[in-house]
Amino acid sequence: MADDGLTIALRLALYLDLAASFGVAIFAVHALGRDERGSMIARRYRLFVGASAAIGSGLSLAGMAVLAKTMSGAQSYGELSIHVFEMIITGTPMGLAWSIRLLALMICVLLSASKLNPTSRFVWLAISSGVALATLAWAGHGAMSDGVRGYLQLASHVAHLWAAGAWVGALLAFLMLALGKPDEADGSLEMLSRTANGFARAGTLIVVTLAASGLINYWLIAGPSLEPLFTTLHGRLLLGKLALFGGMLGLAAANRFRLGPSLEASLATGHRALAAANLRRSLYAEATLAVLVLASVAWLGTLAPKLP
Repeated sequence: MADDGLTIALRLALYLDLAASFGVAIFAVHALGRDERGSMIARRYRLFVGASAAIGSGLSLAGMAVLAKTMSGAQSYGELSIHVFEMIITGTPMGLAWSIRLLALMICVLLSASKLNPTSRFVWLAISSGVALATLAWAGHGAMSDGVRGYLQLASHVAHLWAAGAWVGALLAFLMLALGKPDEADGSLEMLSRTANGFARAGTLIVVTLAASGLINYWLIAGPSLEPLFTTLHGRLLLGKLALFGGMLGLAAANRFRLGPSLEASLATGHRALAAANLRRSLYAEATLAVLVLASVAWLGTLAPKLP
């Protein structure tokens, strides 16, 4: 039971870490202008992605140790031998995905400290962190089928992970901007206003991708019946996840149509403190729901969907 809890905690930490790393990098590519990618806030984004990649490497190593203990039936970690790790890494798709993840994360760390021009650096950070995030599809239900069905399932899970990562990363990027003091002259609130109000098209694509891939994932895992939603722990957790997702949609809509425009208007009048504080509180609430969604995903990945 303790190992189950540790597995879920490590899965949650990896989801949060890799999603944030990818999402912040892709936000810098999509939302920041060419000149802004060399700004102080862009430097914070770059350092965040590099630090997240380093942390993700450590979490992946810990996750491999837990997996090896579970698969080998060892009573303690001290009983594990190099042979067990070699068998998992070289003999299973999950082990191959783990190796690719570590390589991608090491590339992220190196890129974050590189002297590439800011735009190229963020593009490559987004690619390498996106590869690392995609490997999580092999650590859950995404790898439970074979043949064409298996490829479709993996593709759907990867799309779901990337869309979720883009949303989580955007939230973090917005929060980093929102933490700037209203009277500071670093332009963070102006950048927050512009990016928040300009995120509508990307946000719509993210939501559509999450909804479509989520439906495909459910159909491939549990079939066309809705009964598992009410008769299994997996289904009830999924319903809870959907409720949290609905809360995130509501907060995102408020940010887009009310709080974002309010901040934009306040920049013209100079009364920006209250508008910035309101948007910041909403972003905190949305980020909290995002953590709870990922916690449910981490738990869902350890459950058998069709078993009561």
